[in-house]
Amino acid sequence: MWESENESVSGRDYGNGVHSTSKNGVKTDSFEQKGQSWYVATDIPSDLLVQIEDVNFHLHKYPLLSRSGKMNRIIYESRDAELSKISLDELPCGPEAFELAAKFCYGIAIDLSATNISGLRCAAEYLEMTEDLEEGNLIFKTEAFLSYVVLSSWRDSILVLKSCEKLSPWAENLQIVRRCSESIAWKACANPKGIKWQYTGKPASVSSPSRNHQVPPDWWFEDVTILRIDHFVRVITAIKVKGMRHELIGASIMQYATKWLPGLINEGSGLAEDGSNSSNSNGSSSWRGGLHMIIAGSGEEIPTVQAKDQRMIVESLISILPQQKDSVSCSFLLRLLRMANMLKVAPALITELEKRVGMQFEQATLADLLIPSYNKSETMYDIDLVQRLLEHFIIQEQTESSSPSRYPFPDKHMHDGSQRGTNLNAKMRVARLVDSYLTEVSRDRHLSLTKFQVLAEALPDSARTCDDGLYRAIDSYLKAHPTLSEHERKRLCRVMDCQKLSVDACMHAAQNERLPLRVVVQVLFSEQVKISNAIANISLKDAGESHYQPLVSHHKSLLEATPQSFQEGWTAAKKDINTLKFELETVKTKYVELQNDMDNLQRQFDKIAKPKQASAWTAGWKKLSKLTKTTNVETHDISSQIPNAEQTTKPRRWRNSIS
Repeated sequence: MWESENESVSGRDYGNGVHSTSKNGVKTDSFEQKGQSWYVATDIPSDLLVQIEDVNFHLHKYPLLSRSGKMNRIIYESRDAELSKISLDELPCGPEAFELAAKFCYGIAIDLSATNISGLRCAAEYLEMTEDLEEGNLIFKTEAFLSYVVLSSWRDSILVLKSCEKLSPWAENLQIVRRCSESIAWKACANPKGIKWQYTGKPASVSSPSRNHQVPPDWWFEDVTILRIDHFVRVITAIKVKGMRHELIGASIMQYATKWLPGLINEGSGLAEDGSNSSNSNGSSSWRGGLHMIIAGSGEEIPTVQAKDQRMIVESLISILPQQKDSVSCSFLLRLLRMANMLKVAPALITELEKRVGMQFEQATLADLLIPSYNKSETMYDIDLVQRLLEHFIIQEQTESSSPSRYPFPDKHMHDGSQRGTNLNAKMRVARLVDSYLTEVSRDRHLSLTKFQVLAEALPDSARTCDDGLYRAIDSYLKAHPTLSEHERKRLCRVMDCQKLSVDACMHAAQNERLPLRVVVQVLFSEQVKISNAIANISLKDAGESHYQPLVSHHKSLLEATPQSFQEGWTAAKKDINTLKFELETVKTKYVELQNDMDNLQRQFDKIAKPKQASAWTAGWKKLSKLTKTTNVETHDISSQIPNAEQTTKPRRWRNSIS
């Protein structure tokens, strides 16, 4: 606390808080307030009335003239010796600051604090209370308090910066905002153990953790979120210069947006904590509830004041987002983009935000992509926006794939392989997301076939290992658009690869009356090819284990990034293959039994005498036909064996007849 009673400068005595001088006969200890007027507690009648807004100060000329260059110039330039009334409506911080300045002029001790120092410093500058008039004047006192007391304290720096919100442009011109912002940034980036833990935004009971308690890295978030958006931008900019980690900067921006833009939260979850009161208790904004009211009243015109406040916050947050990927979540970026479109933010900032979303588009969710169309489009959702986001994602993926590796040569191939795998997984996730989005928006009857087709074909073929999701989207579109012509249905189904459908999807498609007949035939043919390939692979495995390369492991590697329906379809296909394999083994066993029977018949035939050859042969054929009827062996294989036996026996009969 700075008090004038401890000073003795230029022959003036400040004992007991009384300003005394040989030229000044005014002695007082305090001011008295009566209604909207202030009076000096002295017997000497006042000779000057100072009006500030609706408050009147009945003072004396000499104490003010001795320390205020502004008052000197007003009185002497008026050339009116009897001037007794002055209006100072332009004084920063109004009557509160002038009261303290007037008391200082009378030599009354004043308490300087973080709540009044900024206003008093601006008022001293306005009143020109410089060292030219008297040493230790009010400008010197307030500057010393700012430099040595306020800027050394975290809590005081926050409070002073908060109090500067109603002092523009004085606080900016006097560098109060800059100095406080840099002080806050320096302390936020410094070791937290050296900072006095006096939070401004939290209760006093939790403001001072124990010595053994580890300080969290986000300890400064809550305090900086109470600042107005322009001062918050100044603080974050200064923190960036100091080298703060980009993920912490992004987290602080998300927390600030959650507090000041309640419309960013998910629907149905209510307002964010302190979101409805943050703009009221601080007195810096006139709107309550933020965007929540605007979204609820979509049929009404957005008030100008609310729109400007919220648009300024959104534009400022976009401009200070860290450039690094994953500094903020993709969900936050999409919700911010939704709000930016609704508030008609500058197109350049919206484009920049769309590029940021494209950098991490694989992290998006379906709920975040369902952005309503605010530009009076025919469709319910903004399909063009999602198309642009997908294009930015593809461009980003191509840029990362074509960029030269920064790793040394021995690790280059390993890095390239992992990067390709990462890019492939990202494309697969985006493909599943796009398929889900198409399924959702396909129910809109105003969605044109061209937009659906362009969005479905935006990704390369390698991004989808299974087209089940795309098939669901196509089937949903056919349900919502029953009037499509045959040509349009064929055109719609071209975006789908029938060979990438699972067993369940193929079974559904084979019975789907909405599909063109040609597509159904393609589905059945592709399914037949799959079964044939599966049986061929089993035969190869039985023929030789050394030449057999199982496909199951390859499919397992692909199934990790495929939908659940495809995995279930592949499981069913494996069961069918195992069943076919068991039946094939059964057929082989029965075939071996028939072969043994044939050998026995042949041996019996050789032992039979000539007169009984005909009867024995006939009995053998009867036994063979009886065995054939009781088995399920293919008749072609058996019949191929019988002629061979007949051919081998006829020459013998001919040779016997010759002999």
